[in-house]
Amino acid sequence: MADEFATIVAELSRSRRVLLTTHVRPDGDALGSCAAMALALRRRGTAAEVLLLSPPPRKYAYILDENGIAPFVGRSDVPANLDIASFDTLAVLDTGTWQQLPHLRQRLAGCTLRVLVVDHHLTQETWGDVRLVRPQAAATGQIVADLIDAMNVAIDRPIAEALYLALITDTGWLQFSNTTPDALRLTARLLEAGADQQRLYRLLYQSERLSRFALQSRAMQSLELLPGGRVAVMTLTRRDFEQCAADDGDTENLINLPLMIESVEVSILVVEPLDGGDIRVSLRSKSAVDVARFAERFGGGGHARAAGLKLPPPLETARAQVVAQMNRLMEQSGCGAASADGACSGPRGCR
Repeated sequence: MADEFATIVAELSRSRRVLLTTHVRPDGDALGSCAAMALALRRRGTAAEVLLLSPPPRKYAYILDENGIAPFVGRSDVPANLDIASFDTLAVLDTGTWQQLPHLRQRLAGCTLRVLVVDHHLTQETWGDVRLVRPQAAATGQIVADLIDAMNVAIDRPIAEALYLALITDTGWLQFSNTTPDALRLTARLLEAGADQQRLYRLLYQSERLSRFALQSRAMQSLELLPGGRVAVMTLTRRDFEQCAADDGDTENLINLPLMIESVEVSILVVEPLDGGDIRVSLRSKSAVDVARFAERFGGGGHARAAGLKLPPPLETARAQVVAQMNRLMEQSGCGAASADGACSGPRGCR
């Protein structure tokens, strides 16, 4: 790992033009990491641009706007006006799978640029010239902070606020189980560097549109507990989005609401997107179920407690497939605490 870290620092340091990108439907960690790295590279005199394969969610776009970062933006693809071959390095942040980078692989064909992967997700594919993957990191932003330090770039207020966005959103404002002592130390350092916690909290959690609350209401109305009460399922249709005047970004964090129910171990959110593409399934668990391993059954992945997958439409079929597999998993566990391969992690040790 030390070799990969040093190699990526060297690659970024000698690059003249760096293109930064991240997964489709970028979250706070993805955008914060891209913004922080772009700012750090520009401080060094390196030309750095950001490619987004889908529009940034409204609540996070400020981190680009405030820092003068005008990204190339596609819609589940690479925009035609982007000349990837004009860059000498591509840095992919916060994902290690092609599935989350639609059409990028095809656009890289024939290009000679070096490809670097920096990520903290468990689910990975073997690609890229250099890969730096730290599953123990609370957020990709935490790894980016280490890279910036190694490039001898001072973490000033703009960089600190970008890293703070990355870290605070992936840890659920320092509430999730990935909130490690290292994550807390970095948080303190970012605040000391000038990150305005009160302003960022207001931007992230007190600036929602009414449409998001309308969509949340629809999701809660669809809530169904599977037999035993250990699995909660919510469903959002294209019609729900249209009638609520909501967009894809308004689904963020809805998946966590059913986990407030005492009996619920796993929360599932099934979404029919507005663009008519694949059905998106988000998964969260409290402690016992490894949802990343479960998602991998369908070609998805993520973290042990937070993962996702995509399935072809129609919505009803996709939902039925996931629910059937999860039902089978929980039945196999026999005690309400299962790992995603069907092995029970509870006191009875059943299989």
